Amino acid sequence: MAGAGSPLSRSGLRGRELELGELAALIDSVARTGSAGVALVVGEPGIGKSTLLGEAVDLAAASGFSVGVGKAEELDRLVPLSSLLACVLDGDRPSSSFVDVLVDLARHHDQRIWLVERLAEIIETRAGGGPVLIGLDDLQWADPLSRFALQQLPARLRTSPVLWVLAGRCEPESVAAVEEIVGGAGPGLSTVTLTLGPLSPAAIAHIAADALGDSPDDGVRGLLDAAGGNPFLAVEVLSGLRTPTGEDGPPGLLISGRLRALRPGTLRFLQMGAVLGRGFGFSDAVALCGQSAASLVGELEEAVREGILDDDGERLVFRHDLLRQAVYGDIPPSARKVLHREAARVLLAAGRRPIDAVPHILLGALPGDEEAVALLRRAADDVLSVTPGLAADLMTRALELVPAGRPLRFDVGEQAILCLTRAGRHREALATGDELLGAQPSLDVLSRIQAALGGSLWSLDLARELRLRTEAALATHGAAPEIAARLAALRTLALSREHDLVAAREAGEAALLAATGIGDREAHVLALSGLGEIAQNAGESTVALERFAALSTIDSAFLPEKIVAHLHLDDFASGRRLLQRAMDGRATRQAMLLWAQGQHDLGLGRLDDADADFETMERLEDEVQASVQQLNGRVLRSLIALLRGDRDAAREHLDAARERLTAKPNPGNTAAVRFLEAVHAEADGDIDLAVDRIRHVQRQGAFMRWRLLRGAVASAVGMSLRGGRHDLAEDLAAQAAAHAERNPGVPTANGVAAQALGLVRNDLALLERSVELLGAGPRPLVRAAAQADLGRALLAAGRKRQGVAALTYARDAYAESGAHGAAARVQRGLEGTGVRRATAVQRRPVQGWDALTAAEMKIARLIAQGHTNRSAADLLVLSPHTVNTHLTSVFRKLAINSRVQLANLVTGLEER
Repeated sequence: MAGAGSPLSRSGLRGRELELGELAALIDSVARTGSAGVALVVGEPGIGKSTLLGEAVDLAAASGFSVGVGKAEELDRLVPLSSLLACVLDGDRPSSSFVDVLVDLARHHDQRIWLVERLAEIIETRAGGGPVLIGLDDLQWADPLSRFALQQLPARLRTSPVLWVLAGRCEPESVAAVEEIVGGAGPGLSTVTLTLGPLSPAAIAHIAADALGDSPDDGVRGLLDAAGGNPFLAVEVLSGLRTPTGEDGPPGLLISGRLRALRPGTLRFLQMGAVLGRGFGFSDAVALCGQSAASLVGELEEAVREGILDDDGERLVFRHDLLRQAVYGDIPPSARKVLHREAARVLLAAGRRPIDAVPHILLGALPGDEEAVALLRRAADDVLSVTPGLAADLMTRALELVPAGRPLRFDVGEQAILCLTRAGRHREALATGDELLGAQPSLDVLSRIQAALGGSLWSLDLARELRLRTEAALATHGAAPEIAARLAALRTLALSREHDLVAAREAGEAALLAATGIGDREAHVLALSGLGEIAQNAGESTVALERFAALSTIDSAFLPEKIVAHLHLDDFASGRRLLQRAMDGRATRQAMLLWAQGQHDLGLGRLDDADADFETMERLEDEVQASVQQLNGRVLRSLIALLRGDRDAAREHLDAARERLTAKPNPGNTAAVRFLEAVHAEADGDIDLAVDRIRHVQRQGAFMRWRLLRGAVASAVGMSLRGGRHDLAEDLAAQAAAHAERNPGVPTANGVAAQALGLVRNDLALLERSVELLGAGPRPLVRAAAQADLGRALLAAGRKRQGVAALTYARDAYAESGAHGAAARVQRGLEGTGVRRATAVQRRPVQGWDALTAAEMKIARLIAQGHTNRSAADLLVLSPHTVNTHLTSVFRKLAINSRVQLANLVTGLEER
């Protein structure tokens, strides 16, 4: 059965020739240039958005596009990826394996970034075989995960021939979605926005002629004027002429008249379908009617025959949502809630997921409905890993349904706090927790709530409050064993930010023993995290590795911490193997993995790669609204810019780091920013300010100085000596020596300690020993700094030949890493020694092939050869996100916007 063949079927597009022409031009541009485009079609219901989208799809298919089209639906707007996934699976090369991924996700971490990247890879692979059109209708009802993906995908796939055609109503939800998508696309992406207004009288007359087979007379024209240029309502007017309804007047009345002309049983069947949504299953409607399927076949046949429903063999769909709304509007409001409540039961009985029934629950639940609360809790748990914001919303609604005074309120509240924390809504979580605590729960419940609040308190940098709350809860002795273990572990985390790390370690060991004793996974993870933080803050690298290795065994998402711990031990080989393993698997915490990748690349002197890693990390953290390492990333990017000699970029990153410090002013962050300010002050020639900032770092507490002691302490010593603060320099050198004692087998720790002491004592033997020790290590920039210090000391001692050799080594090592600013500073130290300036490295230009970094050139060649972001990333052991960052830079520097153009350019270069 199908309604599409009714006499009123449209014959050709009327009145939208200009808009169709713009879409045709965009289709041609995407096919011709190989670069992406976005078309946004907006307008009121029935104005022709879907028709225009359909015409665009037909044009694209005729031009060789692989086409995928989906339609968001009002009652599916909570189901993760229900809107966008249909577009991908509707194509002629579908990838149904992606559906399997959705049901097999780890629930402990946010998976949105990972899922969007997998979706990008599917579309990118399809685009490798020819242009692709992804069409989505009714954007205003897109689910949160689809909207999140649409904010990222057009920009991520901007260099592939992918055309996005998105249609939505002129409503706040649709407008917000359009703004998000346009904002995410950024500059340089071809974007067309078509706002559809009423059709002209001539176009409406053409529609009438198509339907009636002849030009309309004056009487029909008068009726059509009531449609106000809305083509759907115009068609309904014409349908009214063919259906004896006894109605005469506005189109809305004509629609109602058409519906009342149906048999009562048919109208009842349609009302049950309208409750289920625009699209629904016949069996679901049958169950909601409470009749047998056989008894309703006649009603279904009439609904299809009269053009109310379409039947594609799998589901029934209202021909237009205005029809569904008209049917739904005839249901008495008091009956709607009951019917939605019953619809939820029908869907669950049919084996549907809780989230599929939730929209009906939200429309039909009343306070005190514990069955509805239970369903909302199950649905929130199901979607937590892919849409934590939605999970938080569901749990907030569930909490509203539980009247005050019921014990269930505390259980629901605890789950709501956890979901709000995962969604990054930490202030809301705290407010919810404190409201529950104000109800004076039992000691057991009080402890559970305080434990649930731990994540938000930690994320908000309220370490002292976290310690006080956990200690108060533990002092009541009313917590269940697993909750007491979690509280003790949270207290360990809080203590890791305080000065007495010995006491913190003792508390952590006790918490770990309790966690393993009762077998509570969460307490185990928290205790190991706390002990890892303590060891890291104390500079005990081997212990930190042990803790983070144990942690990553329990949860592989903590692999980044293990990787960084290996790097602190100068074990870059293990770090690289772990990075490769993480890139090959389904890694979560993608931003933290990029933090580890950046630390790896920076340690090996790959400044361009490291800068791209940290830039990408910040972008991913912005996407999920979780700022974890953004401040430290900006600090390192500023130092990288200074090494390169880019003072403007360095100052920009410094300002960004200061801004982030106001939001997270913990001692470690403060120490990092103050040290960066010292480096900038020295570069500006203000040595007094530099020394003041170094002294400020010292005041943050000994356990925070590990940030300097890993490789930068010699720089701080040099600043102190140049500022006349020999005592400060001695103190720093002593700390570096203590750090080396804690890390006896680490070349960097021992070499930097010798370098710092050599500077303090002006001891050539120690400086030579430093160079020797660091020569066995993997960090070229640290070696270069030591060689520079040695070279200057040798020149001062009159040993010109050896001094020139050391400075030349330092200059060349800096230049090889792209640290042209540092290389230039060393070169200035060589002036007057007879070393020619001609050996200085030329800076890269801003535009053109020679402007590309080494990493960008590698990626450009791979992409030109036909590699996808994923396959290029696999070859280079990078994240696809980092490849995308590099590729965006490549396209900007080469002033191109497609992979086709890149391939032509690279081919031309190779033919020279």
